[in-house]
Amino acid sequence: MTEYSGPNLLAELSEKLESKREELSDFFSSEREKLPMPLYASVDIRDAGWKVAAVDANAYPAGFNNVSSSDLSNFSEQLLIWLKKEHPNKKWLHIWPESHTRNKGYVENLITLQQLFSQDGNKVTVGSPELNELDEVEGLTGVLRLSKTTADGELLVSGDTPDLVILNNDLSNGPLEGIGGVPVAPPQAMGWYQRKKSNHFRHVQPFIDKAAEILEIDPWLLGTHWFVSEDKCLEEEVCRIKLAAHVDSFLGFLKTKYEEYGIEGEPVLFVKNDSGTYGLGILEIRNGEQLLNLSNRKVNKLTYGKGGTEAIDFLIQEGVPTDLKVDGHVIEPCVYGAGGHSSSTFYRANPKKGVIANLNTPSTKFLQPEDLSQMEGGDLILGRVDNWHALVAELAMLAMGSELAELTLLATSHD
Repeated sequence: MTEYSGPNLLAELSEKLESKREELSDFFSSEREKLPMPLYASVDIRDAGWKVAAVDANAYPAGFNNVSSSDLSNFSEQLLIWLKKEHPNKKWLHIWPESHTRNKGYVENLITLQQLFSQDGNKVTVGSPELNELDEVEGLTGVLRLSKTTADGELLVSGDTPDLVILNNDLSNGPLEGIGGVPVAPPQAMGWYQRKKSNHFRHVQPFIDKAAEILEIDPWLLGTHWFVSEDKCLEEEVCRIKLAAHVDSFLGFLKTKYEEYGIEGEPVLFVKNDSGTYGLGILEIRNGEQLLNLSNRKVNKLTYGKGGTEAIDFLIQEGVPTDLKVDGHVIEPCVYGAGGHSSSTFYRANPKKGVIANLNTPSTKFLQPEDLSQMEGGDLILGRVDNWHALVAELAMLAMGSELAELTLLATSHD
């Protein structure tokens, strides 16, 4: 199991971050005014001690049940502020979910989401045509009632039309059809039927560069490097040979960065479906030869997407080890936000995984801030929540706004 050691740059730079907080705040405020900020979002973060980076950003997060109870009131308030600004006078909100009816954790996510939006006198219903055979589904703490939903050119929920659809479905299989003119938030344009992870990281880089300029630090300390393998390259031998050479060159670059900062350890890359994964088909590689020797079974696992969709393009991304550990568990922060602001942080924790491993796996459990506060090493992690972790999470949310602006413009130009 690979171990890493390096300078504790984030601790050393914390004073500088604090001194630049007002300038950073002005930068974020200015950018948020220009962009269509997401209703909600989640951002997965890796903190190596020498660098911190958002490694994934989800437009339709499915873990609201993991949000700390102490954060729910403030989170609800931030969501409702966004709604009043973007969709004033919308009082009947209909949540359009995924169809994971057997996943009690996901159902609990919907129960929490319904509670978050039910404040301020809102009516909040849940349902989709796919779930019409069910009256209710069971969560971890209770039962969620479902409303009969039809979408045949007009959206009807129990025979009437809601004011707004709250989308909690990542649209891997395509956009919603037949809902008429009912507005949708977050917009369907961010669905995985057309969104690309690589496009997100392309959009986030200018924001990282600006934040690094304000902080007078290397942008590499706030993000990951990456490239894309396109058009089923992993299935073609000639293409795979070229890709392996590219991988070795990329790892060579990372080794020079490790040497520059005095980091001990072996750089690692992750291969991910560029169109979203739900944690499916993620491959860890340490050299190009591993790509050349991939078994058909591993290629098939990589190319299998959510709902049986086939992965075509792959994001090949720098792996960031985690320096965060408590009670023998490696830790990964997950930040949930509303309107582009960090609202709550919880943590993936896994005693079976190493510091470089993907933690979005079935064996992972979730910890709340109050859990960490009772664990050895927890206070150190909590001290970074409103500093480095919030910084890179909110940079990712700016990028999501930038993505949405571009996707909306493309959709308009095609009409």
